[in-house]
Amino acid sequence: MLLPLMALSGVEGRLFTPIAVATIVSMAASFLVSLTVIPVLSSYLLKPKADQKHADGIIERGLKKLFNATWLRLSLSQPFLVLFASGALVVLAGISFSKMGGNFLPAFREPTVLVAMTTAPGTSPKQTRDLADTAQDLLLKIPEVETVGYRLGRAERGDHVVPVSTVEFDLEFTRETERERSEIIAEIRATMQTIPGTFSALSGPLADRIGHMLSGVSAKVAIKVFGPDLDELRRIGTDIAKIAREIPGMEEARVEQQAPIPQLRIEIDRKRAMAYGVTPGALNAELSALMGGEAVSEIYEGQRVYDLVIRLPQEWRESPQKLSQLYIDTQSGQRIPLNYVADIRHATGPNNILRENTVRRFVVSINPTVDDLNAAVETLQREVAERIQLPEGYTLSYEGEYEAQAKAKRTILITSAIVLLVISFLLYSYFRNFAFVLLVFTIVPISLVGSIFLTEITLNNISIATLVGFIAVSGISARNNIMLISHYLHLMRHEGEQFTRKMVERGTQERLIPILMTAISAGLALVPLLLATEEPGKEILNPIAVVIVGGLVTSTLLGLGVTPAIFYTFCRKSAETSVKRKSAASE
Repeated sequence: MLLPLMALSGVEGRLFTPIAVATIVSMAASFLVSLTVIPVLSSYLLKPKADQKHADGIIERGLKKLFNATWLRLSLSQPFLVLFASGALVVLAGISFSKMGGNFLPAFREPTVLVAMTTAPGTSPKQTRDLADTAQDLLLKIPEVETVGYRLGRAERGDHVVPVSTVEFDLEFTRETERERSEIIAEIRATMQTIPGTFSALSGPLADRIGHMLSGVSAKVAIKVFGPDLDELRRIGTDIAKIAREIPGMEEARVEQQAPIPQLRIEIDRKRAMAYGVTPGALNAELSALMGGEAVSEIYEGQRVYDLVIRLPQEWRESPQKLSQLYIDTQSGQRIPLNYVADIRHATGPNNILRENTVRRFVVSINPTVDDLNAAVETLQREVAERIQLPEGYTLSYEGEYEAQAKAKRTILITSAIVLLVISFLLYSYFRNFAFVLLVFTIVPISLVGSIFLTEITLNNISIATLVGFIAVSGISARNNIMLISHYLHLMRHEGEQFTRKMVERGTQERLIPILMTAISAGLALVPLLLATEEPGKEILNPIAVVIVGGLVTSTLLGLGVTPAIFYTFCRKSAETSVKRKSAASE
């Protein structure tokens, strides 16, 4: 059942594949130990006296009597009532599941906050630093903020490609705070909004890195607009950002820093250049050297070596009039003014042009402030589809955690279907009857009832970690069902029992303690993770523990009633056929 986790790729694969590997290895090890070490230890340690009759202890006898007089009696006497009640619980759990929010990963409880502040494109480093100092002073006035550090601009070899007018603040909180974390973050957000000419977005450092790995953008959700014209891309992206800011939880939608900036544009007239014997390539190389500089020699001063660079004076580089009178060489040896073959003027142009798969793109990045990421993105998709008409040649792509979660769900569903098909064939070869295959799988939705209800009470959110817990619970409940059914068949084949109510009662009671011990031991082992609701570092394992513990309760209690009821009511002929065929389950 854990093989679907090993099919995950990307970030989710890195996080959950080790869990699957560790579980599979531990199960294989326990299987080997049960076949080798346990029999040997039993032969040495379990030596009852010859005149002593084996009997259950007082606790076992009490549990069996209580179970037989209550739940087992009800399930065998009123099987349809038990099945109806269990079906009603499954329906209620399904409704609760559909109403819960969804996220790619659980919210990380990081002790720090990352604030990304962006200024207008073209803002000078000095002015950006002044704004950053102002923001730092304001943030330090918040009582719970202990330290503030910031990074300004873009590192030469940084892992994030961000504009030079971006400032990232790292905030650390004091260990003991009276207010809730949400209240502190709300005050930080309100403080950053008081700084004019800037836009800020909040996230955790780890969530920021994961978002960047998923979509190339430091945000949970990235809406990418693809198309040929930069102005049209910006118009569409700006409209999407306005729509997003109207949706609760998406107020921090921000557009990519792409704006027109002043430029000195030199456009070559190719026909006139050809008439004067000037090639565009040679002219571009000459102008590049004059405007940007070119090393023509080296100067030696002792042990030091300096490049000798020539270029035009600054007043020439910034003046179209002076550049128009600049003489250039032609192939005939003549020298002509630059304005003979080129148009020189002041203009505006984009500060950067970004492409993806050779297509120009514009990005709207969002860090939703609500727990239900899926609902927020789906609302945005509906609003965008209704209010924005994309021109021909333009496309939209919703990426980030939303896309990663959808992809992970598809992978888990497809691989789970394949695994269930394989398990069905294995169970059929084990029971030699298809009815018992269906009976084994019947307990799976019933076992998930407790998982869903406990998740709704504690987390109220479905993530990939929650789906991992569902897979684990399904495996545990199916194993308990196999134990019960195979023991019924064993009693009929080797213990002289007929298909009677007494046989079902005996088989259920004899498997009661092993099933309870399995559930209790697994549940107790998960209690520390279950209680670590607010502890940093347990964000992935806590939802898994919540799902498994809730599922263990319902799979154990309901399974011990539903399986005997279905077996006794509907499986007489199937049991007799399986025993007659000497199936492996009846051994």
